[in-house]
Amino acid sequence: MEGSGKSTQVGLLGARLKEEGYAVVVTREPGGTRIGEKIREITHSRQNVDITAACEAYLMAASRAQTVREIIRPAIVAGKIVIADRFYDSSLAYQGYGREFGEKKIALLNELATNGVVPDVTFFLDVAPKVGISRRNGTEKIDRLDLQPPDFYERVYQGYLTLAKKYKDRYILIDGEKPIEEIAAIIWSTIRTFL
Repeated sequence: MEGSGKSTQVGLLGARLKEEGYAVVVTREPGGTRIGEKIREITHSRQNVDITAACEAYLMAASRAQTVREIIRPAIVAGKIVIADRFYDSSLAYQGYGREFGEKKIALLNELATNGVVPDVTFFLDVAPKVGISRRNGTEKIDRLDLQPPDFYERVYQGYLTLAKKYKDRYILIDGEKPIEEIAAIIWSTIRTFL
């Protein structure tokens, strides 16, 4: 969710893995590639409040397709660890549930984009929408996606909870209101089991 602290945790995990001597690639969505960053400019610009839900879904999938082919797949082939600040599940939650396209339609759209790449583990920093939004208010980071009506964020949140139950074999739910260091320790203890 917005304001959950995920980017902070991505940075902490990436730094820890590098300290431990692992080759790590960190990417974000949308973005991460030249084309992905252009898509991010479109999807996050406050000037584009009129972007349609369908257009948003296709743009997110397009950015993901570029990221998988340019960054993620080559990194995996090279034996590197990939940390993605958002991936496939974000589209299921935001466009599938938040925009009410349904999980099935967004899954079909993203099959081509992901080319079979699925995360080994997904961390969901569980923060109620109201808390996440309040953390973002007053920052310069406010973008188009931060300006949605409250019921949109509630649908996204419920979507993530649904996905966490459905894919419980790879989802780790963490109370996102815990201190940063405590969340980082939980993430690290999970990641160590994969190493």
